[in-house]
Order: sequence, then structure tokens, then C-alpha cells
Amino acid sequence: MVQKKTEAVPVNVRRVALELLIEIMEENVFCDRALHHALDRYQMEKRDRSFLTRLVEGTVERCIEMDYILNQFSKVQVAKMKPVIRNILRISVYQIIYMDQVPDSAACNEAVKLTAKRKMQNLKGFVNGVLRNIAREKEKIVYPPAEDTISYLSVRYSLPEWIAKAFVKEYGKERAEKIAASFLKEDGGISIHCMTGHFSIEQVKETLEQEGVVVKEGKLAKDALLISHFSSFMELTAFRKGMFQVQDESSMLAGQIAGIKTDDIVIDVCASPGGKTFYAADLCRGGKVLSCDLSEEKTERIWENRKRLGFENVEIYINDATVLLEEWIGKADVVIADLPCSGLGVIGKKCDIKYKTTKEDILSLAKLQRQILSVVSDYVKTGGRLIFSTCTMTKSENQENAEWMEKNLSLRPVSIEERLPEKLQGLTGKKGYLQILPDMADTDGFFFSCWEKQEGV
Repeated sequence: MVQKKTEAVPVNVRRVALELLIEIMEENVFCDRALHHALDRYQMEKRDRSFLTRLVEGTVERCIEMDYILNQFSKVQVAKMKPVIRNILRISVYQIIYMDQVPDSAACNEAVKLTAKRKMQNLKGFVNGVLRNIAREKEKIVYPPAEDTISYLSVRYSLPEWIAKAFVKEYGKERAEKIAASFLKEDGGISIHCMTGHFSIEQVKETLEQEGVVVKEGKLAKDALLISHFSSFMELTAFRKGMFQVQDESSMLAGQIAGIKTDDIVIDVCASPGGKTFYAADLCRGGKVLSCDLSEEKTERIWENRKRLGFENVEIYINDATVLLEEWIGKADVVIADLPCSGLGVIGKKCDIKYKTTKEDILSLAKLQRQILSVVSDYVKTGGRLIFSTCTMTKSENQENAEWMEKNLSLRPVSIEERLPEKLQGLTGKKGYLQILPDMADTDGFFFSCWEKQEGV
């Protein structure tokens, strides 16, 4: 991991990109964490920061496609290459195929320089030959035909084959391709939740625009804005003053359907980094939110946001959600259970999650969710509500677990239709749940459901 230490010397951005690619693709470091540390460590102009971010995230996002292309032009297959060489080639092919502002010759030359700097002079000719062949023949690259559904989706949209198969099985070929394509769409802005308990949306918008931020209206959730054209949240006055929290609109809807009232007691059982906690806290300023997560590291992120946002009605605890806290039994008007999941709905934002999740993970996570739900349902008062949500799209983690809840827990589903935006009405809201797919509204893929504790149980 790149350590947080500022360098005063000029930075070779491609060298940094290579370091990060090796960390992410070979050492299993999370992409956002690796980038965050690098941007903190190195002094860079805004242009270089943008170039580094685009190059790293783009290469990771398209890595399966990059490897497919390389395997067409290299006698040595990607899997058998030295890690340094395959990642030099990956970032270079990405520049050739997707970064029009970078001349092909520059991408090739810089790759050769990186190879030499890594003391692999004997491989300079190999790297140069492969990349120049790709540059010459890039318009003639042969992709899998659409009829070969799984290979086509996997290569064209850089999805592991098991994910492509899962999407086709659950949603059909046409819908699966729309979902896959949505993950690769240009960023339309970062979604934020405005803290309207203290600030109006107009105040937040005006404060942001005064610092050159481009602000658009949200598409689904109340109090949502989309912002872009800024370098860092910490540079924004509105962020430092606690005027907003970063949160996807689909996640905001999970809070919106809960019907939280001013004096409610809310328990958020898997809360880090706190998006739903502070959404709830903004709604129940006369009540309180008990926010907890598994470790000190996770709860530290909630504490940081609590301090910035200034919510005195949030109490933070370290707690394993599978362990029952007897003092919380029957205490909550609303329990928020946004539970651990495979995260396949956020592939568009977390470009490496598709490489870090396995098919086997889904079954174990679905089982873990049932364990947690069995415990936290006891925290709900009679007539209170439980919100079960995930940021994924597999039925075993979502609809099947909702069916399990109705059969095994003292809960009944409650219609959420009237609390949904008009665009999402007429689907399954009357049944008490909704699966949002990322192609439906340019949001994360997200599942949420609303349950009421039955009287006398």
C-alpha cells in the first residue's frame, strides 16, 4: 500500500498508475483506497490527478477486455506474464483504445520507459512490439459475437463470466446487457443528500455553485443533488460545514420508505460509513439514532461523519449484528438493516468489486443476512418497522430472503408504493419491496423492503 507521505519531486503519473494497478489487480487492495492514498501522497496538478484517476479506474474497469485484446496480439498469454509487464501492457492498451487525447506513440514509448525503469530491459522489445501491433490494428480487433452470449457480455463489458451468467439467468439476455452497459456509462455526477433539517436545498446548491461545482437536480430521491467538476470534497465549504452527505439516490430511498418521524428511535445495525444513519438523524431530530457496526475501524468512519455533520442525536456503538443486545429488544420504531452483500449493484462505482466477489460468496452472504435478520427483528417495537436492504441484485440475497422473512419472522410486508417516486411506482412497491436495477434510473442496483412488527408477537 502506498503510504501517506507527500513528495516534493515531480511525479511520473504513469509510474504511479502502474504501482496502483499492481496493488489492485495483484495484491487485492481496494481501488478507491489505493487511489485515495496515492492522491494524498503525491503533489499533482489537477490535470494529473484527473489523468491518474481516469487511467487507473478505467483500466481496472475494462481489465477483462484489455486482457482479451492482449491475448490476441501476444504469444505469451496475459496469465503467464510477469505481473509488472502485464500491468504495464494493460494501462497502455487502455490508453490506446479509450484515451483519445493520448497519442498511440506516447502510450507505447512510455510503456517502454516504464519497462526499463523496472530493470526489465530485455522485455522492452516485447512490450514495444505488442503495443505497436495493437495500435496499428485496433480497428480490426475481433470480439466474441453477440450469439456467444456469455463471452460477448464478459469481454464487451468486462464482467467475469459467472456474473454475466447470473445476470442472464435472472434477467434475460437483453436486460443483462443493459445492466452491464449501465456500469460503464459516463459519470453523471456524484449523488448527495442535503441535510434539509438545517439547510435548504437552495442554500446547499448556492454554496456549491459559488465554488464552481456543477449542480443538477436529483432524479429519484427527495433532497438529492448531483454534483461534478470539483477535485476533493474537503475543498468544498458545503461539505466541511456539514450541509450534505455523499449517498446514492437508491440508498436514500431506503430511508425515504421507512416513514421516520421526528421523535422516533432508529437503530441502524450495519451502519458504516453512516449514509442511512445520518439520513435518519436528519428526519428524527427529536429522537435518536443508535448506529453500530462490527469494528472500531468501521465505527471510526461514522464518528468522523457525525463530527462533520454535527448530529448530537446519533449514538455510535461497536457491535456484531449477529449478537443480540437484550437492552435493545423492542426499543426501535425503525430498524435499518442494510446488510452485507455481494455488492453487484455498485459495480459502476466500485470498478474492482466484480473481481473480488465470488459465486460462493453469494450463498454465504445470504445465510449471514438471515442470521442478522433473525436477531435484529427483535429490536422492533410492536407496530414498528424494519427496513431490509442491500446494494446487490441477486434473488438469493434479496427476494428469496424476503420470502424467508415472511415465513420465519414476526413481520409482515408493508406497501411502500406511496413513498416511492412516480418513476418507480407500478412495479412491486405494493408488495413491500423493490429491486432497482442500475439501468432503470442511473443509480446503483439496490434492493429494499419494508416490514412491520405484528401486534401481540
